[in-house]
Amino acid sequence: VLDAQYTSGGQQSYMEQENDWDRDLLLDPAWEKQQRKTFTAWCNSHLRKAGTQIENIEEDFRDGLKLMLLLEVISGERLPKPERGKMRVHKINNVNKALDFIASKGVKLVSIGAEEIVDGNAKMTLGMIWTIILRFAIQDISVEETSAKEGLLLWCQRKTAPYKNVNVQNFHISWKDGLAFNALIHRHRPELIDYDKLRKDDPVTNLNNAFEVAEKYLDIPKMLDAEDIVGTLRPDEKAIMTYVSCFYHAFSGAQKAETAANRICKVLAVNQENEHLMEDYEKLASDLLEWIRRTIPWLENRIPEKTMAEMQQKLEDFRGYRRVHKPPKVQEKCQLEINFNTLQTKLRLSNRPAFMPSEGRMVSDINGAWHNLEGAEKGYEEWLLNEIRRLERLDHLAEKFRQKATIHEGWTDGKEAMLTQKDYETTSLSETKALLKKHEAFESDLAAHQDRVEQIAAIAQELNELDYYDSPNVNARCQKICEQWDTLGALTQSRRESLERTEKQLESIDELYLEYAKRAAPFNNWMEGAMEDLQDMFIVHNIEEIQGLITAHEQFKATLPEANKEREAIQAIQAEVQKIAQYNGIKLAGTNPYTTITPSSIDSKWDKVQKLVPQRDQALQEELSRQQSNDHLRRQFATQANMVGPWIQNKMEEIGRISIEMNGTLEDQLTHLRQYEQSIIEYKPNIDQLEGNHQLIQEALIFDNKYTAYTMEHLRVGWEQLLTTIARTINEIENQILTRDAKGISQEQLHEYRTSFNHFDKDHSGTLMAEEFKACLISLGYDVENDKQGDAEFARIMGIVDPNNSGAVTFQAFIDFMSRETTDTDTADQVIASFKILAGDKNYITAEELRRELPPDQAEYCIARMAPYSGPDTVPGALDYMSFSTALYGESDL
Repeated sequence: VLDAQYTSGGQQSYMEQENDWDRDLLLDPAWEKQQRKTFTAWCNSHLRKAGTQIENIEEDFRDGLKLMLLLEVISGERLPKPERGKMRVHKINNVNKALDFIASKGVKLVSIGAEEIVDGNAKMTLGMIWTIILRFAIQDISVEETSAKEGLLLWCQRKTAPYKNVNVQNFHISWKDGLAFNALIHRHRPELIDYDKLRKDDPVTNLNNAFEVAEKYLDIPKMLDAEDIVGTLRPDEKAIMTYVSCFYHAFSGAQKAETAANRICKVLAVNQENEHLMEDYEKLASDLLEWIRRTIPWLENRIPEKTMAEMQQKLEDFRGYRRVHKPPKVQEKCQLEINFNTLQTKLRLSNRPAFMPSEGRMVSDINGAWHNLEGAEKGYEEWLLNEIRRLERLDHLAEKFRQKATIHEGWTDGKEAMLTQKDYETTSLSETKALLKKHEAFESDLAAHQDRVEQIAAIAQELNELDYYDSPNVNARCQKICEQWDTLGALTQSRRESLERTEKQLESIDELYLEYAKRAAPFNNWMEGAMEDLQDMFIVHNIEEIQGLITAHEQFKATLPEANKEREAIQAIQAEVQKIAQYNGIKLAGTNPYTTITPSSIDSKWDKVQKLVPQRDQALQEELSRQQSNDHLRRQFATQANMVGPWIQNKMEEIGRISIEMNGTLEDQLTHLRQYEQSIIEYKPNIDQLEGNHQLIQEALIFDNKYTAYTMEHLRVGWEQLLTTIARTINEIENQILTRDAKGISQEQLHEYRTSFNHFDKDHSGTLMAEEFKACLISLGYDVENDKQGDAEFARIMGIVDPNNSGAVTFQAFIDFMSRETTDTDTADQVIASFKILAGDKNYITAEELRRELPPDQAEYCIARMAPYSGPDTVPGALDYMSFSTALYGESDL
């Protein structure tokens, strides 16, 4: 049994799985004829380069000289010097040198010895030549990680796939009709063959056509006979393979060009996709910044409105902004950060430089603008609420001013006419004295009204200080009251002086009337003050304040019995006057000459006070009920806020734990996180309900809440941070999956990386400080100990994982580094080499060559971006593919 086997790199030839050589030839003797012709032609195609040929394969190789020459030509190496002697030992030594050389190339020769070759054993010689063909013509053929026979077969299948009536499944009967040979030639050199004119039922013509074209135009000698192939049931596989391998090597340049074009297309596709993602980021960032730019001036507009209704509308507009306009922008901001992180991950995975957004559109710029927006938003809300409080206070003061002014103006009505009359000129002495006493009572009344005038002036002053919109009218009315008050004072003084001049002529005075007048005046003033107080408006903000007013009211009611005694005493004086007059037969003028306050007016006012007391009771109770309702709203909001706040904090902590745990595969973690995210989203109705309760609180003008430390603003920020954090965590897992799949990292490797990272992440911050990261690297086998070489290596690694010198390493940066260390990525040199193949080894490439070798969109992409080539060997239209390839992996806008 004669067989030839070889081993290269630990992999065996398919020959080890073939039947033995001798039995093959016995099965079909025609095979030996085919092999002899094919192998002879193959050897001559190489030997002619050395200026020699063979005619009889076993005779011409017997002395070993042409065999050694053949090996030198096909290997490009020098063999030991042959022996020129004619003796058998010299021939055997030469053949052994050839066989030793073959063995040195990783070929294991079985049952092939120098003696058989020297003796002219045809089968052994053919077996040796087939071993040489396998090693030097077929072994290095590789397509999609296959080799030798499988690789050559796959190459043939791919090249002939588009052709009708061609189905290459083997290296024997698939080639009998000759169409496969013609298809190979047409695929690479379509101008040499008119394939459509070939007929499947004319195999001899087809085979001869292919053999003649290959010999004439491709420099492939005719190694087969068409009649032998057609006349054999199953053509010899080794002969067909030998001949087909010549086609493979003849077209290897085109194969290299195809491989180069595929690499370039892959690189360009990555760049085009990344550019699309960059454009999407720039647009989204620009739109978000533009929205913030338009919104901040609106929030910074602090021009107050004049009325409460207008300010309430501003507050409602602001709530609409919070409910409707801002939430979508929060989502856009979160999505922008996710897109940015995903893009940077893709750039790192494709060995591209990090994406630098245009000036002003960095994620940090977005965050800064967003921070300014929230600052303006917070200031605007505080300003709105303060303005509403101010307007509420203003409205209260203005109404109080109007009430007091109306009461005072009512009291002063007719007083100037009274003070300027000359009635004392014609009265009797007693009447004059009565007028004087009456005037004294008026002065007492006047003094009692001094406080009200001062209150009116003080309220007007406060309205001015609070910038009340109707201050001019208030000031005018206050000025009129003050001027009138001064006039009344002057007139009062003048009338007193007039009365005192005539007092000497008056004697008779009614002490009882005088006593009545003196007691009635302050009592009457007390009742007017009580009525004013009972009708006075009040504003409170909590239960304690209303309870204080209720307590004061109860204290006032406690004084009513004593006041009633005073009323009865005053009425008793009037009764005594009537009794004395009746007893002495005195005719009274009908009214008290010293006062206009009549007993009926006292009783009337007293009755009014009695009616106002329960009305005041009701008003205070209603306000107490409103404050109790407000307190209920506070408790209602606080109860829910005190649940939502800890819930948000708990979820934030749980997300932090999940992000560092390693339960299951990344897909399992991603599924768990998305379910977790869904549970958070399903909690949204609680936030909405809390917003509704908060709106009720604002509508009730409640500005404090002692039952909770949480504010709606804090909870909103916490909720938005929670949504953003879970989205970012999901994005980190997605990027890890992207890294794993792109770099071919196994789940076990990722688990090992995560375990190492978490072990040194003592504070569970999700980052490693420099010393922690060094310890992590040492645990993974990196030599970064504290010596000069180790420090230099660690500095190099830190430059990769922490380019911004922040001092901290994230898990994503750690994964990117480990994947880069353990996997291969395309490089600028590889892309340059691919372009050089397409350019036919030139230092430049033309637009025509790009359009011929690449898909249309990618060809135009390159043409639009390649700079003109300026080397000494340039031609018109030459393009610089080297600078273009370098720019793909450097700081560039590509």
